[in-house]
Amino acid sequence: MLLRVEDLHKRYGKEEVLKGVSFSLEKGETKVIIGPSGTGKSTLLRCINRLTEPDRGRVWLEDVEITSPKVNINRIRAQIGFVFQDFNLFTHLTALDNVRLGLIRVKGMSKKEATARAMEELARVGLADKANAYPAELSGGQQQRVSIARALAMDPKLILFDEPTSALDPELIGEVLAVMEDLAKSGMTMLVVTHEMGFARTVADEIIFMEKGVIVEQGPPEQIFSSPKQPRTAEFLRRITDLYGGAR
Repeated sequence: MLLRVEDLHKRYGKEEVLKGVSFSLEKGETKVIIGPSGTGKSTLLRCINRLTEPDRGRVWLEDVEITSPKVNINRIRAQIGFVFQDFNLFTHLTALDNVRLGLIRVKGMSKKEATARAMEELARVGLADKANAYPAELSGGQQQRVSIARALAMDPKLILFDEPTSALDPELIGEVLAVMEDLAKSGMTMLVVTHEMGFARTVADEIIFMEKGVIVEQGPPEQIFSSPKQPRTAEFLRRITDLYGGAR
């Protein structure tokens, strides 16, 4: 078991955003979380690596409890990549510098070693020729691929993706999803929040449908998309299909 989430709760004021979420993730597995906006999916990801502190519940990465007050959270975060919907790149740094910064500061690599590793990951996402470009000189899709390269460079045990294509123009979505699909095939462990149902159906080992802070249903893609057990799951998928004209 690589990741175990047990009874996570989170409240903002009077609004309870997470109401006891529990699930696990095996090494090499891709799990995709779907559901309506505002249902706690992004909060769940942020609680997993404690960018947001959960009010209650526990999270383990292998045999280390992430939610323990005694844990070295920076050491844990170095093992959990996070790809945000708005890229989160340093605008004053080149693509190469964005990717190698963590290798130098967190992993203590020499500049030469960090450069070689960063270039390897930029090549992996198809951006070796953009190493010296600044974020403003890159398309949204290219910026997001730099973000993925940055996460990969740290050699994480797990990567969290928070709606990685939601800020992209439609024609740029495919290039990011293609990189993510390749990562899944290579055995990277991934937990992905997305509205891209085609990706979810094709790449996920398991789908989690969340609404109003709880897991309504989870199961393999074929079951969730073809014969969901919960009426609310079926209704959500029907609305998504109507909205986008089929799985994207």
